[in-house]
Amino acid sequence: MRKGIKVMAVVGALGVAASAQAAQVEAVSAARLLDVTTGKYVDNPMVVITDGRITAIGKKGEVPVPAGATLVDLPGATLLPGLIDMHVHLDSLAEIGGYNSLEHSDRFWSVVQTANAKKTLEAGFTTVRNVGSADFDDVGLREAIDGGYVSGPRVVTAAYAIGATGGHCDSTFFPPSMDEKSPYNIDSPDEARKVVRTLKKYGAQVIKICATGGVFSRGDEPGQQQLTLAEMTAVADEAHMAGIKVAAHAHGAAGIREAIKAGIDTIEHASLVDDEGIKLAVQHGTYFSMDIYNTDYTQAEGKKNGVLEDNLRKDRDIGEIQRQNFKKALKAGVKMVYGTDAGVYPHGDNAKQFAVMVRYGATPLQAIQAATVTAAEALGQTKDVGQVAVGRYGDIIAVSGDPLADVTVLEKPVFVMKGGAVVRQP
Repeated sequence: MRKGIKVMAVVGALGVAASAQAAQVEAVSAARLLDVTTGKYVDNPMVVITDGRITAIGKKGEVPVPAGATLVDLPGATLLPGLIDMHVHLDSLAEIGGYNSLEHSDRFWSVVQTANAKKTLEAGFTTVRNVGSADFDDVGLREAIDGGYVSGPRVVTAAYAIGATGGHCDSTFFPPSMDEKSPYNIDSPDEARKVVRTLKKYGAQVIKICATGGVFSRGDEPGQQQLTLAEMTAVADEAHMAGIKVAAHAHGAAGIREAIKAGIDTIEHASLVDDEGIKLAVQHGTYFSMDIYNTDYTQAEGKKNGVLEDNLRKDRDIGEIQRQNFKKALKAGVKMVYGTDAGVYPHGDNAKQFAVMVRYGATPLQAIQAATVTAAEALGQTKDVGQVAVGRYGDIIAVSGDPLADVTVLEKPVFVMKGGAVVRQP
């Protein structure tokens, strides 16, 4: 397979390549294409991409390939849409945990995120939602990627995550003398509205709140609610008025219920969700983004990386509970999106969660849909990403074998294309 790729330029009858002013056209063929909406395969597909968007799809030999197009042939491979990870932290490193981060300059994180973005894209994730970063790192990264200065996925940016004073999204690892705090804490509905407006002003495309305590914070427990219903409602109302969706970090059952009632669009983690919370999510059409892979990594490598024992303890306490609740929520009909919390484990390993989702009740197709069509719906980007379909971006990956029979093939894509540009090939 790896030696079988064929790349050629298709020229016109006069043998003259397209002029510099002509449209940029690529054509990709393979053994099969997975229709992620139906789970059915299209044999011998040909996909034509013009100026970054898909303009034609059909059978090889039946779809005309425009003169001057670059043809990529992937014999034996399966094509899928570029994958979407709805919960990443590109300016974080799993390998540097706890107080070890203080060995590095503040600007270190804004630099290493460029390498993390490249790894993520090469792993087949052509779109990510970065739900929280320091110093507007993710906004700068998005601008650099969109400008063509660095390689990376399409990044939907949250900038700073919003939380209560002393809560999970605040800085809680230092004594009062150091006066460490998040500049975007909220402690009232009015403060919530002001912060949403400020973050949007400086580049937030999604708003992230911390409704409950967390695993990798200090001085709280995951189940504790930290924002009031009124505060969360103010965030949701203000963001939605501006056309922006809201994600809520919420492990605890009460915080999950209140976040859903407040109109939050996606619940992150949802570890301790109860039956009422599941019922509410189904009724409201709320999406769950449940990071059920990363505990494997944190328990194996966290101590070596400097993660504090209390954080590892909380991770152990809720890891299996979260996985069982994923199974329960999925069975009940909650809409699942693929979110991994990359940065808690190494970037580039995003696809390892597919196998865990299947182990806990998802079919391979359901797991793939969570990272494609369902994620695109949750982003509000169904005209751009999530499917190999005419009009959408030319975001395409290829894997060896059948991902519906063995979902782990998604961990090693042999081909990645973003917007018609080849990122990875055999």
